[in-house]
Amino acid sequence: MFGFRQLATNGRKKIGLLIGAGAPVSINIGEAGAWQPLIPNIAGLEKIVLAELSESQRGVYDQIKSSFADSNLEKVLSRVRMLAEVIGGGRLFDFSEQDFFALSEAICNSIREVVAKDLPVGANPYSEVVSWINGINRKYAVEIFTTNYDLLIEHALERAKTPYFDGFSGSKSAFFDPSSISKNDLPPRWVRLWKLHGSIGWESNANGEVVRVPNSKNANMVYPSHIKYDQTQAAPFSSLFERLKNFILEPDTLILCTGFSFADAHISSRLLECLLANPTAALFAFQFNSLADEKAAKELALKCPGISVFCSDGAVINGVEAKWKIGTPPTKNWHEIRAEYYKDNKFLLGDFLRLARFLATAGSDISQDAAPPAPLDMLEETI
Repeated sequence: MFGFRQLATNGRKKIGLLIGAGAPVSINIGEAGAWQPLIPNIAGLEKIVLAELSESQRGVYDQIKSSFADSNLEKVLSRVRMLAEVIGGGRLFDFSEQDFFALSEAICNSIREVVAKDLPVGANPYSEVVSWINGINRKYAVEIFTTNYDLLIEHALERAKTPYFDGFSGSKSAFFDPSSISKNDLPPRWVRLWKLHGSIGWESNANGEVVRVPNSKNANMVYPSHIKYDQTQAAPFSSLFERLKNFILEPDTLILCTGFSFADAHISSRLLECLLANPTAALFAFQFNSLADEKAAKELALKCPGISVFCSDGAVINGVEAKWKIGTPPTKNWHEIRAEYYKDNKFLLGDFLRLARFLATAGSDISQDAAPPAPLDMLEETI
């Protein structure tokens, strides 16, 4: 972690963040010691969606869910949309084509309502990430890629008065400008924010173009379903995914992943392809669960030495899987720093809350001019 701390605080490093759905789960808004995430994970989201459906819709949902193994909200929504497209004039579970479209819309509306949360006032991991970004004089802009529809990172950036660009230009009906993304010539202090699956506030206008509208109740989102790949091939998503590809293919880049399960095949395959093509780039994935429970991330790391996966009980680094082992402290005060990320034989940075705090405190403790960048080869790293 000593080398990672140096990398994270070096102002000459090209750094990107990939933030997944697990990130907002780390924010607790419960009272009296009860844990209540600001935005739940997929299992918690499913409970909320089911409560919003009508009795007949819940019945069909349950029948579809019981029809295949390892089902969840994403898989059921995928099946619902598929049935809506192929059933034609027939009926299934006593539902017509229109009924399945209505069920799909009801599920998507519930998802949108759940993710439309404001960032809590006070200390939170999103604001600490922004503090880390602002605390270092950078040669290159930090680029944030996220699959989340929420506006939490926007709230954090605006509270800190940090300028950012998300590909849109304008006010009343902001239009998407792909040329600005491809040129990428804004000053480094401008954070780049790329919402790979769309966002609250995006909608299609009369010409079928995606625009960003203030206080919009619609959303042009790539909901988890079987058509996700097709949706990402249209504008503006094609430009955003192209930016992800080009960023990874740039020399000496580093992507930090948090809250991302790597279950999205269209993103994982793009990451793997680009990292194999560019040996100077690296991806550090901070996963909340154990190695055994992070199968998708572990499989990618075993295929590509440029992908390092850090889990609660071990890691895959340079294609080698191993459990954590305490090493010799690299500095005399490292025991205090280690307590921030390792406790009770458990690696803690898979929690977005812990990772954000680690980055924020690292930025305040280490000068980016103190030492040259550490090598990306962290196989001999001490924890």
